[in-house]
Amino acid sequence: MNRRNETVSVGKGPLAGIRIVEVAGIGPGPFCGMMLADMGAEVISVERSVNRAAPYDPLQRNRHRIALDLKSTAGLQALLKLADRADAIFEGYRPGVAERLGFGPEVCLERNAGLVYGRMTGWGQSGPLATTAGHDINFIALSGALHAIGRGGDKPVPPLNLVGDFGGGGMLLAFGMVCALLEAQRSGKGQVVDAAMVDGSIALMAMCIGMRGAGLFADEVGSNFLSGAAHYYDTYATADGKFIAVGALEPQFYELLMEKAGLDREAFAAGCMTAAQGHDAAAWADLKCKLAAVFRTRTRDEWCAVFEGTDACVAPVLSISEAPAHPHNIERGAFVDVAGSVQNAPAPRFSRTPAATPVAARSDREDIEALLGRWNCSEAEASAVLAASFASNAV
Repeated sequence: MNRRNETVSVGKGPLAGIRIVEVAGIGPGPFCGMMLADMGAEVISVERSVNRAAPYDPLQRNRHRIALDLKSTAGLQALLKLADRADAIFEGYRPGVAERLGFGPEVCLERNAGLVYGRMTGWGQSGPLATTAGHDINFIALSGALHAIGRGGDKPVPPLNLVGDFGGGGMLLAFGMVCALLEAQRSGKGQVVDAAMVDGSIALMAMCIGMRGAGLFADEVGSNFLSGAAHYYDTYATADGKFIAVGALEPQFYELLMEKAGLDREAFAAGCMTAAQGHDAAAWADLKCKLAAVFRTRTRDEWCAVFEGTDACVAPVLSISEAPAHPHNIERGAFVDVAGSVQNAPAPRFSRTPAATPVAARSDREDIEALLGRWNCSEAEASAVLAASFASNAV
């Protein structure tokens, strides 16, 4: 079934008019759904049960939510009816689970030949680990990314779940699905997108892989200049117990750092990245101690005033609660209010087709009925979907 020319734009953003079914999961799946919905795609999230949406959670926003018991005949048939009318569907089950439930790629693509079918896993759809459990930390451990993050002489440090779940997972799947949707517009044919967090986190390591090939990236934990080993690329405590971030890599920026911070030029001049001493780990340790002592002499805000408007590449380390109040973030509108909660704004930004301000998820019967009408479901199909949904959950 090919309905590429039948889409009707009902929202704002570059993906307005794209219809996507999200078989709800955790972590990277909802993040992918957020990204696609933020860009204007109409996303219906199929969940085991639909309780009241958490308006503070960005991962739930901009969706229509319904409950379907996919182990029941009615629930499965309702999901397949939605997939028939969609441009794309994605799920985050282990390999083979969707097939056992009856909505694997072969079934869905036979019914809707133009469908993009996204699959989000940690290990991927193939390989000896494909069917085993894991989480972000396990996937980035296998990719080499985790080993590269940490302090010298200490153990690797998990970078929250940003590298596997989100950067190497949900964002990779969103990118892959948009690529496949673009191709489907030309060919009229759908395909399967196999997005694995191992693959994604390996892709995020591309520059480090290249640096290692050039002999500029060592295998020891915390030994590389981008991992905080170098004095010119690290965080420093200030007099008030807060932190400042320094990223003065290039010599012209390092020069400004020395000037504005009042550093001893005799001690620091040869320590920039391009100087011979700049890649001397022994020099890094000594200069880091000296620079740490300098930054402890003033508060974080005092240092911000010193470096304000300069190219010294110094910035305050803000907490999640502080970030929305920073003047740059305020002027950019980097955070938005969604149902009374502060959330990240849609990104990236578009000049001609900007994204709408996000809204809380919707699960009322009237909203679902309106969506099914826009998706050209027949009255019988819509009734079957609604009956299966509201039988599965008391909304």
